[in-house]
Amino acid sequence: MKRQENLERAKSSETWDVVVIGGGATGLGIAVDAATRGFSTLLLERRDFAKGTSSRSTKLVHGGVRYLAQGYVDLVREALRERGRLAKNAPHLFKSEAFIIPGEKWWTAPYYTFGLWLYDRLAGKLGIGHTRYLGKGEANKLLEGVKPEKLRNGVCYYDGQFDDSRLAVNLAQTAIEHGAAVVNYCEVIGLEKNEAGKICGVKIRDNLGGDEFTAKARCVVNATGVFANEINKMDDPNALDGIVPSQGVHIVIDRKFLPGDSALMVPKTSDGRVLFAVPWHDKLVVGTTDTLVKDAEYEPRPLEQEVEFILNTAKDYLVKAPTRADIRSVFVGLRPLAAPKDSGKSTKEVSRSHKVHVTPSGMVDIIGGKWTTYRQMAEDAVDAAIKDKTLPEKPCQTTELKIHGHAPADMSHHLGYYGSDRPAIEALAQTDAKAGSKIHPDHPFLYAEALWAVREEMAQTLEDVLARRIRLLFLDARAAAEVAEDVARYIAAELGKDENWVREQTEDFRKLCAQYHF
Repeated sequence: MKRQENLERAKSSETWDVVVIGGGATGLGIAVDAATRGFSTLLLERRDFAKGTSSRSTKLVHGGVRYLAQGYVDLVREALRERGRLAKNAPHLFKSEAFIIPGEKWWTAPYYTFGLWLYDRLAGKLGIGHTRYLGKGEANKLLEGVKPEKLRNGVCYYDGQFDDSRLAVNLAQTAIEHGAAVVNYCEVIGLEKNEAGKICGVKIRDNLGGDEFTAKARCVVNATGVFANEINKMDDPNALDGIVPSQGVHIVIDRKFLPGDSALMVPKTSDGRVLFAVPWHDKLVVGTTDTLVKDAEYEPRPLEQEVEFILNTAKDYLVKAPTRADIRSVFVGLRPLAAPKDSGKSTKEVSRSHKVHVTPSGMVDIIGGKWTTYRQMAEDAVDAAIKDKTLPEKPCQTTELKIHGHAPADMSHHLGYYGSDRPAIEALAQTDAKAGSKIHPDHPFLYAEALWAVREEMAQTLEDVLARRIRLLFLDARAAAEVAEDVARYIAAELGKDENWVREQTEDFRKLCAQYHF
């Protein structure tokens, strides 16, 4: 996956069947869907793939237990079906995770067992595990680290867990393998329309090289998530905002706080939200919050009260209460919620279903949704263009499409996340002592992975490598800052960059790291 080759294709004079704006979960899914149907496809991302919301999820592939409680049965059924498909299509990134709801009252587990039995039934043949009631002894054994008084009983159910930005990179690779051109750091700065007022192309700026150029298109898709309003206003300056961003905060702490293999799920916290504590890359991700924010940003910041809420809820349940000093990283994601007709202040009741519509100028606009349903969202977006007669009819091919890296899961080793690419990275690690050594003594990541990220995964900056190809920033922000200069110098040689670049990258990345810890 070479950026320069894809950039040259983007600059070519061909008319693309589909131009996708946005390189997050939705946009990458659409690029895969369109390319595999046989449409010539170009995807443009103004930063890095999954730079925004798509690298900042709770790392769950799930049906949404709380949506079932709210009565969104169709949404849950769709998400559970897509969960099962992802388990088959990208097994190297998917883990079936046991989630335990602690039963503080005698009736808690029986009550939730019934609801989760229905959850299993909705998954049908694509189920990944069976819900079961846990007695006091088993609940305490499986949730070591949780206060015994919270575990009079329990209920265990299964959901999926994954690595979000690794999946994004694999989707970009999959799209390219099926003929798409995919480019990061390429920004759409305008839309071109013909005499009939229909969109016929996009104006583009290469944010690394500075060039501006135009790509002709039969169909343009706005898949920019929380930034969708921006593109919509390029199309129609009077367009109403279709997106209401909602902020979700997660903290990352050591596994010692919940040392078992099971995840903790608190179905109702002090303010009615759901809280998860999920094992991920040998750390524990705890979250999340739900706070309306005014503006969409690439680096949203956690509010003091959000971090306090997570710590206080964890303190209620965990024997050893985590403090601010225990936080390895804090990351914040923005949910691209479809704006409700009656704008209220709470987003807890807003469904995460996605919406697709075609604007009068022919642009396909897709908003809402979540990682779990990215494939269905992509199918719906391309189908909308076909229904609008913008594209000719061609059937969807992604239901059982193997995603790049497809291989049996091996979560026991951090290189397992690379799937079928793992042998090549292991071979790279054998080329010299540096490539085979650890980037940081406390973490398993190798210099060979940084090299691979630059050579094969289109990483262009230090942040691309340490935040989204290797997840060190999200796992341990202080450790990421410590190794910043060394890794920047290491990849600079591969990228053909000078000492000034190393200095700038190190400085910028360390400033970013400071936002990820308290």
